[in-house]
Amino acid sequence: MIFSSIFPVTEPTWIYLGVLSIVLFAPLLFNKLRLPHIIGMILAGLMIGENGFNIIERDESFELFGEVGLYYIMFLASLEINMQEMKQAKGGALLMGLAVFAIPIALGLLANTFILGYSNFMTSLLLASMYASYTLISYPIVARYGLSRLRCVNFVVGGTIITDTLTLFVLAIIVGISKGEADVWFVLLMFVKLIAVAAIIIFLFPRIARYFFRNYNDSVIQYIFVMMLLFLGAGLMKLAGMEGILGAFITGLVLNRLIPHSSPLMRRIDFVGNAIFIPFFLIGVGMMIDISVLFEGSGSLIVAAVMVTTALTGKWIASFMVSKVYRMSSGERNLMFGLSTSQAAATLAAAIVGHGIILEDGSRLLNDDVLNGTILLILVTCIVSSIVADRASRR
Repeated sequence: MIFSSIFPVTEPTWIYLGVLSIVLFAPLLFNKLRLPHIIGMILAGLMIGENGFNIIERDESFELFGEVGLYYIMFLASLEINMQEMKQAKGGALLMGLAVFAIPIALGLLANTFILGYSNFMTSLLLASMYASYTLISYPIVARYGLSRLRCVNFVVGGTIITDTLTLFVLAIIVGISKGEADVWFVLLMFVKLIAVAAIIIFLFPRIARYFFRNYNDSVIQYIFVMMLLFLGAGLMKLAGMEGILGAFITGLVLNRLIPHSSPLMRRIDFVGNAIFIPFFLIGVGMMIDISVLFEGSGSLIVAAVMVTTALTGKWIASFMVSKVYRMSSGERNLMFGLSTSQAAATLAAAIVGHGIILEDGSRLLNDDVLNGTILLILVTCIVSSIVADRASRR
């Protein structure tokens, strides 16, 4: 009774204290266990959330800081790209992006149709597209080892924009079809809006940034200005009907040349992201996971097993193919596999959107088994991604 009257903690002061305690002690504990601390953040979120010991309430701050953290991961990834290497590796990034998109979808369509028995093509396609998308959750591990400029890392980071754009495009079209809006003009309009927003970010943001950096030297003011551009890019992309992570990624690319990697501004951007926003995102992902739903029936476990196996297999085949084409070592291949494996917000968003679509026969486009299976998919891929990326980085 005493504990039930105290927990879950809802007072902001104690919530932030709890989160900061996890951010401080999770790396210390998991370093001793020789496991990536990112796993510690996710598992800690699972334990303190309502689906665990219900210690901390997942209030609006987790949604706010979590979304910022997701943007930050994409922004940092593109900001730390070696653009010289990227120019040389653009063919590899294109190949990686297309391979990570096409191979998991092809495997997914087969598995969803013949193993899971989904006869509705839209259901099978949306579920297959969820296997393709990936979130660069393990990127901070690679960056911490000083490997963010490797060719194979640039392949995966550059391929992110291709894979996620195509995946989110599929989601938008399926939603449009379910609402009776999708036709040739719908698809064309969405493509035009995407190109228009990308053009605004690519051609306007660098000119504004150059003017601002020439006239204002204070690193704090410069940091606030960069954050404004980051959220403006994400917001414009959302207005175009796409996810804000694409806008964040493109914004980082166009600011890459203007923010030196050894500058105080870059150190400030890196510090704030890794100390606050990215941990909030990882803990928030853990708090959304509810393992108990997987044991409510065998259907969820079967679906989850197929989802996890298909996603991991598709990503490994894509990484293997790209490594063979570019004659990479096994370590580089594993690093690409680790970085491209983790799935989080984009996958969960697609599952929730699909679960909310009601078909003409009254059934859901994605049923409860898929929604529950998505939970295990996120947990397993994040753990596998972190472990593989960490071990490959050590090598």
